[in-house]
Amino acid sequence: MNTKAVRIYGVRDLRLEEFELPAMGDDEIQARIITDSLCMSTYKVANQGAKHKKLPDNLAEHPVIMGHEFCGVIEAVGKKWQHIYQPGDKFVAQPNLGRADTFSLGYSFPYVGGEATRVIIMNEAIEKGCLLPYQGDSFFEGALVEPLSCVIAGFKANFHLRDKNDYDHAMGVKERGAMAILGGTGPMGSLAIDYAVHGEKKPALLVVTGSTEFKLERSRSLYPPEEARKHGVELHYVHTPKGSDFAEELQKLTPGQKGFDDIFLMVAQEDMVTKAEALLAGDGCLNFFAGPTDSSFSARMNFYNLHYNATHFVGTSGSNTQDMKDAIACIEKKTVNLAKIATHIMGLNDVCASILKIPELPGGKKIVYSQKHYPVTDVQAFLGQDSMEAALKELVAKHDGLWSAEAEAYFLENCPDI
Repeated sequence: MNTKAVRIYGVRDLRLEEFELPAMGDDEIQARIITDSLCMSTYKVANQGAKHKKLPDNLAEHPVIMGHEFCGVIEAVGKKWQHIYQPGDKFVAQPNLGRADTFSLGYSFPYVGGEATRVIIMNEAIEKGCLLPYQGDSFFEGALVEPLSCVIAGFKANFHLRDKNDYDHAMGVKERGAMAILGGTGPMGSLAIDYAVHGEKKPALLVVTGSTEFKLERSRSLYPPEEARKHGVELHYVHTPKGSDFAEELQKLTPGQKGFDDIFLMVAQEDMVTKAEALLAGDGCLNFFAGPTDSSFSARMNFYNLHYNATHFVGTSGSNTQDMKDAIACIEKKTVNLAKIATHIMGLNDVCASILKIPELPGGKKIVYSQKHYPVTDVQAFLGQDSMEAALKELVAKHDGLWSAEAEAYFLENCPDI
């Protein structure tokens, strides 16, 4: 059986190719990929090639399939797994295998990844619980489970003292505390805002910063302070141009001007790390959420505060299987609205070029329909030049300018296959 897939051969060497998959083994599963979501991590992979820790050394001879944020439908099940999985089951993939070599689905293997029409999922991934049942209304939300799970993992990883006279820590962000999301106007920042406002543990104060007014205003329109207030969260958006000294302005927003209990830093900039640390309250936790491309990335930190104010730092990368399950539950219960960040769609044909220019692409997450042939398109920019575009334009307008399960179903039915 043949598949069409985007494979990486080296630095910025991505190719959409058709090739034959091996026969499915008795302990494997064959699946059809419906959606994948482009991730900044894939851009980093494309620019590092075999130097990236999740990619094998022999890429030129043995390329691997890209795409780790994927959702699909099971087509065939080997004998070992027929008591659990059935053809027709929808699933999302947990890419993290928990291996010492960090190899993961959508990064490291020749026959499985989200940017493919069909894949063979190996026994190791199934045994480790990486094939998760999914009952959401849409496939595009399934492709956003992994990024949402990364935010959930970050919120869980923060920690605070239960009592200053004890050494027992409470895991998670501080409920009814003060939280800041610095550089929070990108897709991951948007997910963090949504989860902070609608999730189980809510801060009393949430401050979101951005370096550009346009992106900040877009976030404000998607997650308005009035909506947050209904959920008991006081939400502020603050414009912080690059290089600006915003510490005093943000500090004034916190109770007693004592700083933030939880800070999520979404940009890998040295000066931002230093500024973020200075904004921590006593027992405050800084989560360095951004993934730097420079393996020697470092920044100045105030160890006086570390010693006397009991501040602390964590870093999270990816998520575990429970985080993925929690993200699926959030989607199925409609706790969060992932349509707000799904700003573009495309077919498999436009993936290679789009990966290489991810930082330049405007908007939020780009949803790849792996079975389809379609140019990368802003969902709010359908021109109505043919009957399909006219229908999609109408469906997007019907859902307040957002992509939806209804628009997706029409697209899957009417868009040509790759």
